[in-house]
Amino acid sequence: MLKCPVRLILLLAILIMTDIPVCGQTISHFSIEQVYQLAQKNYPLIKQRDLIAKASDYSVSNAAKGYLPTLVINGQATYQSTVTSFPFTVPVPGFTLPTYSKDQYRVYGEIDQVVFDGGAIKNQKQTARVNGIIQEQNLEVTLYALYDRVNQLFFGTLLINEQLKQNDLLKQDILNGISKAKALVANGTAYRSSVDELEAQLLQAQQAMVELKAGKKAYLSMLSLFINSPLDESCILDKPAPPAYTDDRVTRPELLAYDLQKRNYDLQRQMLNIQLLPKFGFFAQGGYGRPGLNSLNNNFAWYYMGGLKLSWNFGSLYTLKNQRQILGIDKTSLDVQKETFLFNTTLTQKQQQADIEKYNDLFKQDNAIIALRESVKKAASAQLENGVLSAHDYINQVNAEDQARQNLILHQIELLQSQYNYQNTIGNIKNQ
Repeated sequence: MLKCPVRLILLLAILIMTDIPVCGQTISHFSIEQVYQLAQKNYPLIKQRDLIAKASDYSVSNAAKGYLPTLVINGQATYQSTVTSFPFTVPVPGFTLPTYSKDQYRVYGEIDQVVFDGGAIKNQKQTARVNGIIQEQNLEVTLYALYDRVNQLFFGTLLINEQLKQNDLLKQDILNGISKAKALVANGTAYRSSVDELEAQLLQAQQAMVELKAGKKAYLSMLSLFINSPLDESCILDKPAPPAYTDDRVTRPELLAYDLQKRNYDLQRQMLNIQLLPKFGFFAQGGYGRPGLNSLNNNFAWYYMGGLKLSWNFGSLYTLKNQRQILGIDKTSLDVQKETFLFNTTLTQKQQQADIEKYNDLFKQDNAIIALRESVKKAASAQLENGVLSAHDYINQVNAEDQARQNLILHQIELLQSQYNYQNTIGNIKNQ
């Protein structure tokens, strides 16, 4: 008889301890910081981060293999129109002049070992690492754009939540008016049309509630896709505190991406200088052919040789100056892009700062307006109860107070969203 309750208690304990953020089963709270983290963690593009890291490791590993010896197998078969011949035929005792065949053959293998390459392999490894870091940083830039989209959905949901609360207050005021109007009708001091007008206004408030709930459902549905967690009306999005303004400097991930790209251009310029340096190495060659290394023997023979190899290519001198000019133009263009980004970001900062100041000022005035509207509404309620005010005029006063409160709600959320948008603009989101 006790097994079922015990199991139920254990199940509840497990759910409480695991704190599974699934709405509908238990009421879950989501802070905006948690939503930021979940959005980045579950965004499909995040899978590319591991692919970039692996590709970078492979590129560095391939560049490092340049220090390993290389083996080349070559072969050739030729037919010559003429071969080496001797112009004299005087016999020499014990010595026979060779006769060379016009068809000659050679198959050989050669092993080369780099000793000095001027730093080309080292440069290739550095370039591979920097390219990998650039791709990762570009990914960070893309993921950072998620913050703005999350802000729109998160604060949009908060706004609807507050509007739903105000909708409940509005319906209470209308119901209060209906109750008083019915009492007047019962006493014969008011017409039934007064009650009908108030009830029609109540239906309009209920319609507004339906629209608000539908909008909230749409916002939560989109937000659930970002965080890969089901959200419904039982979920609670915690209203965040205003962010602390500690530093207005721009620290966006785009700036690091520009700097990394300039580092890549520096490596390319370094490679131009490396191409002008001589290359040293060891080589060993062994093969089989006719003739071999013995020029006095026309028979097939094995042979081998080894030694040092020097190569010095001056062909890059022709284009060196132009290549340096191209890299200089690319770096200058990158500086212009960075300057343009900072300029546009500064413009956005100024606009958002103006919005924050505007909403702060409106917020202060909203409270004064609400106090006056509430006083007028209370007087109108008393006048309606005494039969000296029509239901239509009462509705006007109720709607005026409702609009004042709606403005306050809107300005509060817009102020908070503007503050977080500003943090996003300067790159301070992760520090919150």
